[in-house]
Amino acid sequence: METLIAILIGTLFAGGIYCMLRRSIMKVVIGLMLLSQAANLLVFTSGGLTAQGPVFLSSAETGSTLAQADPLPQALVLTAIVIGFGVIIFSLSLLLKAHQAVGSDDINAFNKTDQVS
Repeated sequence: METLIAILIGTLFAGGIYCMLRRSIMKVVIGLMLLSQAANLLVFTSGGLTAQGPVFLSSAETGSTLAQADPLPQALVLTAIVIGFGVIIFSLSLLLKAHQAVGSDDINAFNKTDQVS
């Protein structure tokens, strides 16, 4: 299971980087989304994957202390999802303004914005 998740994370990172190297700004935003999701999966996987494991273990199984699942990766991923969503919305608003100013989503079209017509 961990090998499959590692392959998925690598594929998402590779796809995100490939999309961010394209000339279209919309593909850059899609690459940003892919990188965000890959980072979320990486942080979540670093907490350890336990298939069908209980969140709380009874005291009979662990002794005197009550063992819990590690909540830190889950909290970090939840925070990263909110921050990633804000960054994506900001990027889309910049894309909209850039498209209105230039009329294209091609990065090379931005070179013509300094010229006075």
